[in-house]
Amino acid sequence: MQIILGVLVGLVLAAGVALLQRHLWTRAASGRRGRAIQSALHAASVMLPHLRRGLSDASAARAVLHLQTLTQAEAVALGDRERVLAFVGLGEDHHHPGDPLIPISAPAREDHLHVERQIGCPNPDCRLGPAVAAPLVIGGEVVGSVVTLYRRGREITSDDTRTVAEAAKLVSAFLELRGLEEQARALAEAELRALRAQISPHFIYNALAAIAGYIHTEPDEARELLTEFAEFIRYAFRRQAPYVTLADEFAYVETYLRLEQARFGDRLAISLRIAPDALNAVVPVLSLQPLVENAVRHGVERRGEGRIEIWAGRRDGEVRLRVSDDGVGMSPERAAQVLAGGGEGVGLANVQARLLASFGPGYGLEIESVEGEGTAVTMRLPDHVEATLVA
Repeated sequence: MQIILGVLVGLVLAAGVALLQRHLWTRAASGRRGRAIQSALHAASVMLPHLRRGLSDASAARAVLHLQTLTQAEAVALGDRERVLAFVGLGEDHHHPGDPLIPISAPAREDHLHVERQIGCPNPDCRLGPAVAAPLVIGGEVVGSVVTLYRRGREITSDDTRTVAEAAKLVSAFLELRGLEEQARALAEAELRALRAQISPHFIYNALAAIAGYIHTEPDEARELLTEFAEFIRYAFRRQAPYVTLADEFAYVETYLRLEQARFGDRLAISLRIAPDALNAVVPVLSLQPLVENAVRHGVERRGEGRIEIWAGRRDGEVRLRVSDDGVGMSPERAAQVLAGGGEGVGLANVQARLLASFGPGYGLEIESVEGEGTAVTMRLPDHVEATLVA
């Protein structure tokens, strides 16, 4: 979802460029036009972090300054449905946040722009005259208004109204991003809770049983295993960023494999081949361990012994991670069902859903399997998303 949101941000800013070009193309000479477009584009981009926090007094106060640069109006107000949240420019000595919208514009109640030929300000010294108000619409619902105001006697042109309409669409799109982020965050948290709930009681029982088996014969080994078991549980259930590096996930998986090897002994062979340049790649937290646990359960437990190979590296412009086993395998139809959430695949469908939500349909999990020979699960990740996403 982070990547999808990034694409949306790019589209929103592209819309801002189109707005600025339409607005400034006929108003400025060539040199001034370029500088004006750069200035207004900067204004559009710096509004984003403020408005992605939602529409509030604080975010409006920061955004309204950039809206004035964007629209080149003498004054700009940003309001909710009833009151002014922020005001900047000519008249700000007597137009204040918290004032009702009615003196400067009818509150936005419809999904179209309207023009006030003369605002109804009671201050006789107010130099403001006409105003253009455009609604802020999110999900089909009007949540506020962008109002641009001009000096008395100024004629409102079609260029003015187009500019305000496009600016309002830009603000609405920024606010919409917040809603998408909140939905994505809620979805990611729900999926992570679901994945934590799937941590196999079967594995926990077997790990503790293996540790108990060492208590009398090798007490030092038992203490080390118990410490690693505690670390395994701590990582799985601690509150942490939704994204981690592959290096973090590998450290967690190594702890998991150490516990499994204590149970299987020489019956479990493990091969790790990890390219150092892949370790900074970013994945949703708890993405790798379900792949390895699935390989243990279906590739080793069912046969009583087996080999698991884990490989990671960069290939064809992306980061790839592959977990393979020499177990019982499955049919292609069964593999498709597992990724879709059917059957006993430990967390694979959950991991797949989070990868697709994070990075888009070009990435995620692929299963190759041959019945009676084994299974390989490949995770494909973008190589341009690195540790900057990790909080």
